[in-house]
Amino acid sequence: MQKATTIEVFYNETSQLIPTQIQKEIGHFNVFRTEDLYRGGKHQQMPYNRRAYYKISLILGKNRAEYADKVIDIESNALLFATPQIPYNYIPLDDQQAGMFCIFSEDFLTQDNSGIRLKELPVFKPGGNPIFFLTEPQIEEVNLIFSKIFREMNSDYTYKYDLLRNYVIELIHFGQKLQPASTLFTETNAYKRVSSLFMELLERQFPIEPPHQKLTFRSAKDFADQLSIHVNYLNKVLKEITGKTTTELITERIIRESKILLKHTDWNVSEIAYSLGFEETSHFNNLFKKHTTLNPRAFRSSI
Repeated sequence: MQKATTIEVFYNETSQLIPTQIQKEIGHFNVFRTEDLYRGGKHQQMPYNRRAYYKISLILGKNRAEYADKVIDIESNALLFATPQIPYNYIPLDDQQAGMFCIFSEDFLTQDNSGIRLKELPVFKPGGNPIFFLTEPQIEEVNLIFSKIFREMNSDYTYKYDLLRNYVIELIHFGQKLQPASTLFTETNAYKRVSSLFMELLERQFPIEPPHQKLTFRSAKDFADQLSIHVNYLNKVLKEITGKTTTELITERIIRESKILLKHTDWNVSEIAYSLGFEETSHFNNLFKKHTTLNPRAFRSSI
């Protein structure tokens, strides 16, 4: 399964100290100035993966954000919303980077039992619009909200975290009120979007690492349920886009992963079968032989 970049990894990679007392009290929240995280004048690229935290960024500089189904070029100013559910690759394209961003865990924003469901908000939904381009007046408004956040982070006000939650919600609503520049998204076709989301969900489960790890999604229905669409519609979409059925695509990926495990690990065949979602090793053996002409042990011996 694709690893999620944890909050601890984020602090380690940016050479920042983790404010553990905040994590214990209210879930995690912190705010940064982009300039402060430069090292040697060069901004760090964020690799394509999932983060285990939410992020709202005021971006001032030339950048590129790459998602499974789209690439968005940021020429100068933008507001970005990132969610743990959607992996992306973030690439600064020059050294003139500025702005501010905050990171927070879901439990930080739901401390007061407000009923907020972050995954259901438009700015954080899969297939939604995660980046909004800003005018100068809009930059001033976002700057003002972030200035309040910085000021409150350094205050000793008893209810400071309640205020911080309100400021984060204000940023979210500010983003949701903006009209997205939809023409800048490279994939607008519904079929292509569903296909891309399926492939991203499929790939997210790999690579398989410990032997006790097991695939979460194994069947066409598993994927359709996760994408909130009917399995017949998913099959129709994938057949149209790839020429293959959902089951064929899943099987191809499982066979490819099984070859990697047979070649690069010392796990026995039953451990590999289990990690790939097979309750019976014989079922794995039969499927592998059907697609490679060799059983798993013979394949391993032939390497």
